[in-house]
Amino acid sequence: MSTDGPRISVTKDGPYQVTGGAPLGRTAPIETEYGEPVDWEPFEPLAAGKRYSLCRCGRSSTKPFCDDSHLDGFDGTEVADRAPRATRIETFEGDGVVMTDDLSLCTHAGFCGDRFTKVWQMIEHTSDPAIRERLKRMVSLCPSGRLDHAPAVGAPAEEPTFEPSIAVERNGPLWVRGGIPVVSEDGTPWEVRNRVTLCRCGRSGNKPFCDGTHQDVGFRDG
Repeated sequence: MSTDGPRISVTKDGPYQVTGGAPLGRTAPIETEYGEPVDWEPFEPLAAGKRYSLCRCGRSSTKPFCDDSHLDGFDGTEVADRAPRATRIETFEGDGVVMTDDLSLCTHAGFCGDRFTKVWQMIEHTSDPAIRERLKRMVSLCPSGRLDHAPAVGAPAEEPTFEPSIAVERNGPLWVRGGIPVVSEDGTPWEVRNRVTLCRCGRSGNKPFCDGTHQDVGFRDG
């Protein structure tokens, strides 16, 4: 793997080491009055150098940065499936759009539905262009890449365009955008994807990736 450009390295029972000057910032879901996420707040840059360490244990007093709290005892063992996303997906064919779903990557961000419907029901009604376009937008807002969409079976996914960057989601995971490589503690690269969410509460059952446990344990930035 090339060492040029941004890169995230998972350290053994320790933080994420970021090299290559990946821009770092904060964001959070924009929600309706019913608590339904419909968009993302603008990326608010954080001061960070070419190299920095991001907390992975969830206990740092300087979040999102590491303060060595993991040294008090943190099990950061990586247990996620190392196979490509394509080996795990379920495919849903609609009219003019195909949606794929890798449940193992879910962070429960909630962009996939509202109080009336969800994309798995909407796909059946995509002969309506308005429903088709709304589904595509909802899928593209998914931070983890659990969901994607393409115009036809076997066609390349139509991914949102991101500059390589790391967004710190308020009270949630690290949202890695733009194809930044993530490398395991043993030096093995994880599949490079446009949208990746990394656990920072320390409690995910799918480390290094987020599985939504931060919501169950009430993880907070401060």
